[in-house]
Amino acid sequence: MIKLSVNINKVATLRNARGGNVPDLLKVAVDCEAFGAEGITVHPRPDERHVRYSDVLELKKVITTELNVEGYPSPAFIELVKTAKPHQVTLVPDLPEAITSSSGWNTIENASFLKEVIEEIQAAGIRVSVFIDTDIKNILNAAKTGTDRIELYTEPYAVNYPLDKEKAILPYIEAAKAAKDAGLGINAGHDLSLENLAYLKKNISWLKEVSIGHALISDALYYGLEKTIQLYKECLK
Repeated sequence: MIKLSVNINKVATLRNARGGNVPDLLKVAVDCEAFGAEGITVHPRPDERHVRYSDVLELKKVITTELNVEGYPSPAFIELVKTAKPHQVTLVPDLPEAITSSSGWNTIENASFLKEVIEEIQAAGIRVSVFIDTDIKNILNAAKTGTDRIELYTEPYAVNYPLDKEKAILPYIEAAKAAKDAGLGINAGHDLSLENLAYLKKNISWLKEVSIGHALISDALYYGLEKTIQLYKECLK
């Protein structure tokens, strides 16, 4: 079964809006695991507008499944993950001021940079995933960087799904096949939801993990966190 990693950035945003510790980020993470999530994802940004660097260190102490830390590999970020030692680091090409991830790596132009960063993180005993689009050349070059996995950037799939789901999924099937043939593990994330997740799983059954935050936390406002996690897990069966 494909693992569900819950991104709790939005929970941290809500906490930071009023100061203090409500909602309690650590408790939410532990509860997500208790409700069936197989992992927790966070994306600390330099301005710490949602998840803070200190949160990452504290989360690692309480997570019993897998902690996935996303981010641009700045010196400060690399130092953070080498200290926290999460189970997985997902490298994204975001600029510090980006609102959210909006593109994958150009693994051809950034090949030497990524290879050096990946080697450093793997040397700390951490699995590495590279955020990437469906361009086959980028995927094949990602394999040359030494990364363990890629994470397919699924916003285009989510946007086009209501218009023509077969057309929307096609480049992702081809990309996932190319990644599998290249020996890469495959994750997926960005704008996945109860509407489009089951169809993704149906067509790319060999995915390792999906990381979902915005839609899942939004759904939890209506269904409650426990029920929402179960609904997402049902999509992955």
